[in-house]
Amino acid sequence: MISQKWSKLIRSLQQKKYRKAEQLFFVEGEKSVLELLHSSWKVRAVFGTEHFLQQHHGLCTKADLVQQCTEHELVQVGTFSSNNAALAVAEIPATLPFKEQQGDWVLVLDQINDPGNLGTIIRIADWYGIRQLLCSPDTVDLYNPKVIAAAKGSFLRVQMFYQELLPLLAQSAMPVYGAYLEGESVHQLKLSKAGGYLVMGNEANGISPALKPVISHPVTIPSFSDTESLNVGIATAILCDNFKRLAAL
Repeated sequence: MISQKWSKLIRSLQQKKYRKAEQLFFVEGEKSVLELLHSSWKVRAVFGTEHFLQQHHGLCTKADLVQQCTEHELVQVGTFSSNNAALAVAEIPATLPFKEQQGDWVLVLDQINDPGNLGTIIRIADWYGIRQLLCSPDTVDLYNPKVIAAAKGSFLRVQMFYQELLPLLAQSAMPVYGAYLEGESVHQLKLSKAGGYLVMGNEANGISPALKPVISHPVTIPSFSDTESLNVGIATAILCDNFKRLAAL
């Protein structure tokens, strides 16, 4: 059974201000909870069904608190419409300052508002071996439950940094690519071998006008129809795939 104290805490963690105050967040679902338990992140509590706790007893002992509960309780305190496995509460780790590493590729997210899009982009970065995501301060919070759910455990392997983008990009010696509706086709792009930044803009408005002066290489995905635009997650995947292919040539 999940106590009233823990129920209240978990529900409060759906809001950013309480996640910030408590320095805690939660993870739902069997796969994501297991990935969390396999990581080095500090786990405060695991609430699981009898089957989940029996099957993963040894792994669950990593948490400070382990409690059996019902599927109904998991749904009541969490955000999933169904959850037959577990929910875990973990500490938000301290974030080190971003440091530019020559030769690395960094995804830059400018005002990405949709939690599902951010979670998807984190998974894409993980898939393509991009280990750093640089986000504008007004990009949706990494520890939003919908972001964590969409990221499917990839948030454990991709470092996220939230800071003002313009000063950092303006002083960088590495090339800065930006996704625009008009730009050089990614199919004809001659890519730097020394790494760089790829800036993806807001779902509705694209890259902020303030960042335009620091975008050294505007790039686009050529369209073969009259469709106006692509979802930012899909566009990120296409560009990352082309960039990785070109970098390997």
